[in-house]
Amino acid sequence: MTQQPVALVTGANRGLGFATSAELARRGYHVVMTGRSEVKIQDAARALQQKGLAVTPFMVNVADASDLSRIPPMLEERFGGRLAVLVNNAGIMPGLPGGSDRSILTVTPDAMIEGFQVNLLGALMLSQAVLPALRRNGGGRIVNVSTGMAQLSDMGGGQPAYRVSKTALNAVTRIFAQELANEPIKVNCACPGWVQTDMGGPNAPRTVEEGIDIIVWLATLPDDGPTGGFFRDRQPLPW
Repeated sequence: MTQQPVALVTGANRGLGFATSAELARRGYHVVMTGRSEVKIQDAARALQQKGLAVTPFMVNVADASDLSRIPPMLEERFGGRLAVLVNNAGIMPGLPGGSDRSILTVTPDAMIEGFQVNLLGALMLSQAVLPALRRNGGGRIVNVSTGMAQLSDMGGGQPAYRVSKTALNAVTRIFAQELANEPIKVNCACPGWVQTDMGGPNAPRTVEEGIDIIVWLATLPDDGPTGGFFRDRQPLPW
């Protein structure tokens, strides 16, 4: 059984989640990489293992509560219940390009529900599920990957299911941080910016490496670091 600190990263088979997993592993964490496709998460983990990085794949759909319930027993069996970092990275942008779900004027209830199930409730339920493991480890870090598109102070049009679910995730982050204020657990939101991922597209101005800097920074905060904040480029953002 590894004695390395353990980090769990959702949506880890590609993009920001994959790069975050690699960087945390380089920094000495044993990373549990989760994804909803067993084949894809196994392939992603194998690619990092071949580079000598300590990672473990685990198939889980964050929108499925029964799937999430399998994580605490897995942590107990494989890592003695220990956990130091949770990165809630898994996310979706409902609505195909040009589809009706791209506008608040035509968005469907199903698209809104889908956005909330993955982007909000998945992160909320997983944070609740692993809280005992974080406490057992004497504290830890929870990083919720959000977006500038969720800022009420700069809210624009388009992609309502994505925007609103991520705004709700920001609110949940604040509530978690407040209720855990007297414990050594820091809960923050990360905005990677517009990044060259499958979701961001090839024309995005930021590389994946630039995008994950804020995620890794919040995941490895010192004991006197911030909690209950929203950050991009290591600077606070207005809500």
